[in-house]
Amino acid sequence: MHVRATVTTLAAAAALLTSAATATAATEPLSEPCIAAHFSLAASQQPENITVDRTGSAYLTYSFARQIVRITPSGHTQVLATLPAPAKASTPNLGRAFVGGIARADDGTLYVTYATGTADLTGVWAVRPGGRPHRIAALPADGLPNGLALDERTQNLYVTDSVHGVIYRLPAQGGEATVWARGEELEPSTFAGANGLKLHNGAVWATNLDKGTVLRIPVTARGTAATIQVRATGMPSIDDFAFTGRGDTLLAARDDNQVDLVRPDGTHTAVLTAADGLRTPTSVAVHNHTVYVPSAAYLTNEDPNLLVAHLDR
Repeated sequence: MHVRATVTTLAAAAALLTSAATATAATEPLSEPCIAAHFSLAASQQPENITVDRTGSAYLTYSFARQIVRITPSGHTQVLATLPAPAKASTPNLGRAFVGGIARADDGTLYVTYATGTADLTGVWAVRPGGRPHRIAALPADGLPNGLALDERTQNLYVTDSVHGVIYRLPAQGGEATVWARGEELEPSTFAGANGLKLHNGAVWATNLDKGTVLRIPVTARGTAATIQVRATGMPSIDDFAFTGRGDTLLAARDDNQVDLVRPDGTHTAVLTAADGLRTPTSVAVHNHTVYVPSAAYLTNEDPNLLVAHLDR
C-alpha cells in the first residue's frame, strides 16, 4: 500500500512534539501539530476511525477501501484485513460499502462496523490477531452502523446507527444486537444522527452530526440506558471524539475542518483547523501526551492524512 510519511516515524513525531511543546503548553491545550503521514486518495485510503494501543501503534479503518491498517511507531504500515465486497453496495446515504468505527480489545482483537446496504454483510466484524475478518453480529441493512466502543468489563460492544438514530448493544463474543438507546437526541434531522461513540466514567457518550451535539447516556446498575443528556451544542458536522484524560474534557473532530476542545460545562474552542492540515477530520485518539487526528478528505477531495499534536494535561 502507498503511504507517504512527512515525518520519518510516529515515534519521531511524538518526540518532536514533546520537546517542542514546552513554550506554548501553558496557554494552549495542543501544540506543534504536524502531519505524520499522507495517504493515497486514488487508492481510497480515507481514514474514518482510529484506536491506539499501548505501544503507540495506530489502527485505522479506511472507509471506502474496506481495510483495517496498522501504523507502528517505527512507521511501518500493514494492511491487517480487507472486508469482503458486496455484490452490489446500496449503503444508505453513501452508496458505497463503508467501514466505520474501530475498537481494540486487550487481547488484540479488532472490532469494526461495516455497512453495505446488504443483509449478508452489514454489521459488526471482528479480526483476531493473525486471523481473518468475520461477522459477529448482523445489523439492519437499511441502516448505517458507524461509531463503536468496547466495554472490556462487561464484554459488550456499543454501536451507533447514523440513519436509524439509535445505539445498539451486543456481546463482544458475537450474538444478537439489540437497541440499547433511542430518542430524538440521537435521530438525524437531514443526513446523519448518532455518530461518534465512547465509553467514559459509567456512561455512553455519543455525538449527533446533524444537530452538532455531544450526548451523555448514563448506564444504570441494570445496564440499561438512563435519560439522554445533552452536554454540548453548536458544533455542526461533529464526528467522533476522544477524552483528554482530564475529567469530561474531550476533543471532537468536525467535518468542517476543525477539532474542538469541549469542556465539561459545554463550552468549546477550536484548537486545530485547516491551517494545521485538517482535511475533513473524522476522529480523534489520545495516547499519553500525543493526539492523533485522521482526515478522510471526504469534502476536500485532497490529502487524506494523519495529524499528530502534543497534548498538555
